Amino acid sequence: MDVQAYFDRIGFTGTARVDLETLTVLHRLHLLAIPYENFDVLLGRPVSLAPEAAFEKLVTRRRGGWCYEMNGLLGGVLEEIGFSVTRMAGAVMRAERGDVSLGNHLVLRVDLDRPYIADVGFGDGILEPAPLAFGPYQSAGYDFRVEDLGDTWLRFHNHDQGGAPYFDFRLEPAAFDQLNATCQWLATSPDSIFTQTALAFRHTPDGIVGLLGRTIRRIRPGQKTTELIESEEAFVAVLQRQFDLDIPEAAALWPPICAKHAELFPEVSSA
Repeated sequence: MDVQAYFDRIGFTGTARVDLETLTVLHRLHLLAIPYENFDVLLGRPVSLAPEAAFEKLVTRRRGGWCYEMNGLLGGVLEEIGFSVTRMAGAVMRAERGDVSLGNHLVLRVDLDRPYIADVGFGDGILEPAPLAFGPYQSAGYDFRVEDLGDTWLRFHNHDQGGAPYFDFRLEPAAFDQLNATCQWLATSPDSIFTQTALAFRHTPDGIVGLLGRTIRRIRPGQKTTELIESEEAFVAVLQRQFDLDIPEAAALWPPICAKHAELFPEVSSA
């Protein structure tokens, strides 16, 4: 993995050391430079858990990715630098969805003076790594919380303006087969939200911008606004302008996105 190319992609110009300062800077710059997005899934392209595939897509081709790619890339880079990284299987909304949720999120544990959660793949989640300690935690003006559920399960609560409200996880290393099976199901099943509509998120210096179907959502601490995208041309332009994504072929996705929007996002269908 070409670590310098990754540094160039995210704009890191410092000296990489195995310390919290480097981890924090890389985590923040990654999210400011590389968007979360699911367009390869919508376009029927194969997805992979391999860090090398994530590097080629996110760094070489300057695309974004979903959790398996975003955290896969960051985890691979951190290991190249010398960090101790554990890939853990998350379960977004496990209480509501049950066992089908197991492995639907990849999250990293980085061990320094204490363990930290590193997660650049939760869309509108943390901008900086979070101490893996029970109780509240604030990052970039947003409130998060880690809860001990018992029976070795932990729950990471997203801020109250976020999309997905939480994910559960265990501290043990993820089983590759489970992650891969869930990844492929999410990429192909008609019941997966990722095959039904467009999703994208990008952190900015003063907040978070999100794409949910045909809606742009802008989040600041204590404030959230939504705006409908009115046309196919505007949709492609939003991808370029807000997320730095040059995907003209995404125009073909506009009709099904519009058709599904009110069903998936009724609260913002007439924003």
